[in-house]
Amino acid sequence: MKKNYFLYYYMLFLLALVLLKPRKVIDSLKHELTIAKQDTTRVDILVDLCRKYWGINPDSSLKYGQQSLALSKEIHFYSGESSSLQALGVAYRTLGDYPKALDFTFKGLQIAENNRLIEPTISCLNGIALVYEKLKDYSKSISYFRRGLKLARDNHKLYWTAQLEANMGSAFMNDYQIDSAFYYINNAYIKADSLKGSFLQKIVFNLMGEVQFKMGNYQNALSNVHKSILINQKMNDHRMLSGSYSTLSGFFKILNQTDSSIFYAKKGLVEAQEIKNKPGILDASKLLAELYESKDINTALYYYKIANSTNDELYGSTKTLGLQKILAEEQERQRQKEAFTIEYENKLKQYAYLTGLAILLLIAFLLYRNNRQKHNANALLQKQKEEIQNTLSQLQSTQTQLIQSEKLASLGELTAGIAHEIQNPLNFVNNFSELSVDLAKDIKEEMHKPAVDQAYVDELLNDLEQNQEKINLHGKRAAAIVSGMLQHARTSTGKKEPTDLNALADEYLRLSYHGLRAKDSNFNAKMVTDFDPAVGKVDVIPQDMGRVLLNLINNAFYAVQQRERQLPESLKLSGSSPNTAPELQVARLSRF
Repeated sequence: MKKNYFLYYYMLFLLALVLLKPRKVIDSLKHELTIAKQDTTRVDILVDLCRKYWGINPDSSLKYGQQSLALSKEIHFYSGESSSLQALGVAYRTLGDYPKALDFTFKGLQIAENNRLIEPTISCLNGIALVYEKLKDYSKSISYFRRGLKLARDNHKLYWTAQLEANMGSAFMNDYQIDSAFYYINNAYIKADSLKGSFLQKIVFNLMGEVQFKMGNYQNALSNVHKSILINQKMNDHRMLSGSYSTLSGFFKILNQTDSSIFYAKKGLVEAQEIKNKPGILDASKLLAELYESKDINTALYYYKIANSTNDELYGSTKTLGLQKILAEEQERQRQKEAFTIEYENKLKQYAYLTGLAILLLIAFLLYRNNRQKHNANALLQKQKEEIQNTLSQLQSTQTQLIQSEKLASLGELTAGIAHEIQNPLNFVNNFSELSVDLAKDIKEEMHKPAVDQAYVDELLNDLEQNQEKINLHGKRAAAIVSGMLQHARTSTGKKEPTDLNALADEYLRLSYHGLRAKDSNFNAKMVTDFDPAVGKVDVIPQDMGRVLLNLINNAFYAVQQRERQLPESLKLSGSSPNTAPELQVARLSRF
């Protein structure tokens, strides 16, 4: 018994050491800040504090980052200013604010490049690449990683070489290029062991676990991810812990160990919510929604709501506009840089012409050189033009993905309507199935009697046949509702198909009404339809036409609801005036 108590207190002591170590480092930095005399030293300490709080408390990280940025600008400390902007970019990336993350890191990169600061330039290139990876633009992400990796190798920066190799391996893995991913992650893994850097090790161990699992080496994969978890717990890094727990949950999901998968997904969600890490919240809640889908539909719906809400915060229209603005500003900066280069080259040409007036041979030489420069400038312009065209294509692709996200969001709003609509045919199927069982028993009993009443048997068989026809009819109705839901969620192919517009309009009318009823149970409206039977089937894109009809009907119901709310209470209760009865009409044009 004493041995058990000793073991218990020993474990508590170890846990206290794990939790206190990051706090000791932070407290030490704060003490150094109070006694630092030089402003540049204060900037370096503030930047370090900003980084230490990345995975612990993003709000504190932002506070120290803003302080270091303000002080750097005040004393014109360009290295500190670039490092502050990069550190703030990471803090905003942790919170899922990708437009601000790109904005701050692009500004940091511009200052670093203008002042030829090697490490800040590498750090900013790495930060920009990580944001593009979060946006699933892997080609752009890998391009920035390559730039940073080349600069790190050329300047013999071993730590940055290892970190960029690890991050580029992650981008290749997310892009399903497993061989390339293993090559770079393994290089970083070897370097991390020699560098003994805990921050680098926790990244590399987790990534090595992921790539080993994809290659079928499950035992080593689990071992490496657990190593990463231990380091993250030691450093109290909620951001990285959330990612490692979600990685483990994904492993166990693939291995069909649902309970273990749910356990680690919940831990990942708690860690992400601790620091408002929206990317981590999205990953964990999506995993939990999928895992609970076959176990508990209400719990699955709860996590789907969290995932949809977080997805909208990360990739909603406001964020998209912010991203477009940042990308446009970066393109404008590149354009101005090119214009400055061209202007500078033109001035060189003028000086060359003036100097060449003295000696004819020198004029010929200068003309030749200037022509070569012009050719190079045109080649550079062409290359930049191609990059801009590629960027526009990627923006169009992002827009397509956003449309699909909006469709999924609208599908979530329709869930209540679909549930109500599909309940009626399912009730009919259940009821008629029960009646059919009773009829079958009656037929069986009648057939075993010595004197069979054939007329009664025929009557029972007719009833049984009618029940089966009704079961078939309502079963097809339920299948049609599910098919419509799947068609609404499916990505539009842009191909026109023969479509019954009357059936499509009726379907979305009911789904919209019941969806609104699910939000406001006091709302009632009368639905009147007068379709033109001569319309038949029309060649349209069903998904696009469905979204148009759904938006129109939703707007109409909203207007009806708002008008009803504006009526006096006496009219609402009596219903004596025809104007007080809410009614929505969907009819052919000639009716109006």
